[in-house]
Amino acid sequence: MLRGTFTALITPFRDGHPEQIDETALRRLVERQVAAGVAGLVPCGTTGETPTLSNVEQDRVIALVVAQTGGRVPVIVGTGGNDTAHTVTRTRRARDLGATAALVVAP
Repeated sequence: MLRGTFTALITPFRDGHPEQIDETALRRLVERQVAAGVAGLVPCGTTGETPTLSNVEQDRVIALVVAQTGGRVPVIVGTGGNDTAHTVTRTRRARDLGATAALVVAP
């Protein structure tokens, strides 16, 4: 069972360019949250810019966050959307990238 505080992560971009994920800043954000004692992290949630990220960008964010945590905290990935088939595909992809769980809104 998952318990505790899970931080919904933003996706930082380089120089304000939405097509350029700032991977260094994202790694620092993950480290800061883990060091602060959060129970887990939520990349690609619905509170941020996720609807504007491509599947490739979402995959990169998920892979980076999972790798940076190194199993120290669970990673719950937002995979929900309006299209059921796409939600299933994104949820399976998050699992394949190492996510602990998925955060799914009803399509």
